[in-house]
Amino acid sequence: MFQSLLKSLGRPGLRATLPVLALAAGLGACTRPGPGVDINDPYERGNRSVHRFNTAVDKFFFGNDEQKGVIPIIPRPVSIGFSNFASNLGQPSAVLNSLLQGKPGPALQNTLRLAVNSTIGIGGLFDPASKIGIPADPADFGETLHVWGVAEGAYLEVPFLGPSTERDLAGTIVDIVIDPVNALVDTNEAAYITVGRLTAKVGNRQRFADTYESILYESADSYAQARLLYLQNRHFELGIEEETFDPYEDPYAQ
Repeated sequence: MFQSLLKSLGRPGLRATLPVLALAAGLGACTRPGPGVDINDPYERGNRSVHRFNTAVDKFFFGNDEQKGVIPIIPRPVSIGFSNFASNLGQPSAVLNSLLQGKPGPALQNTLRLAVNSTIGIGGLFDPASKIGIPADPADFGETLHVWGVAEGAYLEVPFLGPSTERDLAGTIVDIVIDPVNALVDTNEAAYITVGRLTAKVGNRQRFADTYESILYESADSYAQARLLYLQNRHFELGIEEETFDPYEDPYAQ
């Protein structure tokens, strides 16, 4: 199945990623929840250790109410510009994944968005596409694996990256390997792109500091809170219907 999909795109170089795709499928199916288990987290002890590490890293770089971070505040307009730039760089990958999912409509929409923002939007620093009615339709390889029927697997917290699942982590790895941008830039341009993406992540962390810090530093159990919110949001993105739970709701309120 993988070979036929890749061949249909006319990109022979992608065939080198077949072992990675096989790994992705295996990871997504390797750990399933037991009967009656709502959240599949068999690695919770290790995940909590990684969560503590990630929280310490976040506090060092960004700080909280008790500690100032080492990264200077990026002005909001600059932060938004870099966020737009990073989002625009993700459009080729979204187009590729939409095609792998058999969704030509979103692929065309993301292609038009890429064209508009890369030209009128000055390389993606601005987002005129959204203003003229061409919103982003995100797609990643974790979603592609879901469409192909690969199971979600166990919940994971990954060093530096944060919440994920076995399927989504495999998808992240594959997205890096098959990203069309990597084939179009040289080493120097790739370095600039990496800096731009990192700056966008830093800016987003600062812009949405209240949300991040309410989860990491104000929750009774920040690990459980982050896990719940990640899985609920991810399932919503994938169109998986489930009974949602509001972590801020008073369980004793009538």
